[in-house]
Amino acid sequence: MPVPYDGGCLCGLVRYRLTNEPLTLYACHCTDCQRETGSAFGLWMIVYKSAIDLVQGDPRAYAVKFSDGRQGHGKFCGECGTRLWGEPPKFPQVVVIQPGTLDDTTWLPPIGHIWTRSAQPWVTIPKDTVNFEGQPDNPMVLINAWRDRSTR
Repeated sequence: MPVPYDGGCLCGLVRYRLTNEPLTLYACHCTDCQRETGSAFGLWMIVYKSAIDLVQGDPRAYAVKFSDGRQGHGKFCGECGTRLWGEPPKFPQVVVIQPGTLDDTTWLPPIGHIWTRSAQPWVTIPKDTVNFEGQPDNPMVLINAWRDRSTR
């Protein structure tokens, strides 16, 4: 699906637009993501920070300290509480979109799955995606797989 991609929070107070293609989209099955999302895994879409335009509203900042000591930062709607995107301190040039906040999510199959050793036993990990039992040593593997998906 061609850009732009529009999205926003549950109550509609905050709206954003992505003006460039994502770098990658993957599922994380770590226990932090399970707790953070209240689900079996988290979906994460990496985009360049310059590709996100705030169209409406004023999202609030959040900060969290994960069990391994990492810090998480990002934006959420102060009215309905919807998490919109993360802002990883180690990679300030990107944001990590919560892809479920996009208006159209039909084109969003994850290219890979990480932390599969923590996956819930009832989740089936596809064999035709790029999968890792833990954190990949090189995140470019997921970015390159997303770029190459059209040749599959």
